[in-house]
Amino acid sequence: MTTLPLVISPEAFNESPIDDEFLLVAVVQQSVFDVHHIPGSLLVEPAELMSGTKPAVGKLPSKDKLDALFSRIGLSADKHVIVYDDEGGGWAGRLLWTLDIIGHKNYSYIDGGLNAWVKMGFPLSRSNVDKPVATATNYSVTVHDELLVSKDEVLASIDDSSSIVWDARAPEEFSGTKVTALRNGHIPGAVNFNWLDLQDRENDLRLKPLPDIERRLKDLGINKDKKVITHCQTHHRSGLTYLVGKILGYDIKAYDGSWSEWGNDADVPIEI
Repeated sequence: MTTLPLVISPEAFNESPIDDEFLLVAVVQQSVFDVHHIPGSLLVEPAELMSGTKPAVGKLPSKDKLDALFSRIGLSADKHVIVYDDEGGGWAGRLLWTLDIIGHKNYSYIDGGLNAWVKMGFPLSRSNVDKPVATATNYSVTVHDELLVSKDEVLASIDDSSSIVWDARAPEEFSGTKVTALRNGHIPGAVNFNWLDLQDRENDLRLKPLPDIERRLKDLGINKDKKVITHCQTHHRSGLTYLVGKILGYDIKAYDGSWSEWGNDADVPIEI
């Protein structure tokens, strides 16, 4: 079996032999997929990765929904999943987090995703020309609840010096000046590192150099000695921060309730 790293460049992926051992997945909207995608890609729409139940719409979908999704794309224990999106890693990271939650550890992320692939001039397909058909499986997920982070666990982390909350939202959301819930601000003690600041916008949304990212995170108190909990509004943007934490070897989990749960709960503390 061909071994791929956790993060693979578009250039390296374009030269890699890809066969039936791999599932190439685009986490994009149908409208984007129809215009162009990497040949051989299977479509997973972002909404398929979320429960959609208010207020915490970003929570993990039900087992039945996950079974249907992963059966449709043909997931099996021996498959290596290769993921990309069109926005620099948020949705791709969300899918990789989901794979972790169900115990599937064989996966890679194409750095820069569709943006970098297009910029490099590599081959593209349109859905009306080349519509890949997955070989469906009868996949039954096992949700590893110990990898999920509940609101109560986030509450407990506030007074735990060994834990830190990484808020991936924009600074105005963190400060509470932008209204996104009934209550606005941030989880007490959380630190803010905007997910966009992980992306090199002058290099097709690829990740910025990892040593630079690690140095900035260390300055905020996020390091390998901490238990890191990351979140955003719906655990979409924090899909990328979760992925970066894994790349850097952090002990990281994601709070999928995120601010849509926390900010709409009158009984939890907030800071402004």
